[in-house]
Parts: sequence; structure tokens; C-alpha cells
Amino acid sequence: MVQTYGNQSEKVTFNIPVELKEQVVALKEELHVSFSTIYNEAIANYIKQKELEKWEKGVNMALKDKAYMNFTEELRQDAGDLYEY
Repeated sequence: MVQTYGNQSEKVTFNIPVELKEQVVALKEELHVSFSTIYNEAIANYIKQKELEKWEKGVNMALKDKAYMNFTEELRQDAGDLYEY
């Protein structure tokens, strides 16, 4: 499912290898959808994948940070008591 981003759109031009374009044409015909639908979905999925990769990188960095891991362990052991400051 393609994420919609409002009613505005902009025409873009880009280069694509011939072999890849042939695969897109075959997919377009098989699915009975437009090139725009395929390209928009592919780009939206690419962006989502890159965002997930950034989060994973952040998690991996946090897991390697001993001070952060000690702090999270302290938080995990908290009984949930209320504290006044």
C-alpha cells in the first residue's frame, strides 16, 4: 500500500538501467498498475527501510554504551515508586 502525501505531486526524471526498467514494465503489466504506483511504493519502502536502519544503528550504539546500559538496568530494577523532588 502506498502512503499518500497529500494532493500535490511533482514530476521527476531519473535514469534506470535497461534491465531494471524491463522488470518494472513486466511487473506493471502483471499487476495492472501505473509506473507511478510502482515507483512511489518502491521509494516509500526504501525510505522506511533506511529509517529502520537508522534506528537499528542507534540501538546497536546504545547496547555498546556501558554507562547507558547500566542506567537502563537501574531503571528496570525500579519498583515504580513515586518520588518527590
